[in-house]
Amino acid sequence: MARYLQVEDHQDLVRDTTSNAIVNRNQSAYDIAVKRASEAQKQRDEIRNATREINSLKCEMHEIKNMLLQLLDSK
Repeated sequence: MARYLQVEDHQDLVRDTTSNAIVNRNQSAYDIAVKRASEAQKQRDEIRNATREINSLKCEMHEIKNMLLQLLDSK
């Protein structure tokens, strides 16, 4: 028996007879999906890094504010 059977009316789709899964054999569609996932991950990483930087700046501003308040209190 053949490992893959063609899905009717779908040129790029085949059924794996071992797992009964539908497999898309369109390589360009796969490449596009991988690229899209990679770009989405890159965007999430950029947002995560920007958030860390903002939090770091907020922390530093808080420290500066406390130092200024201490300076004013000491006079």
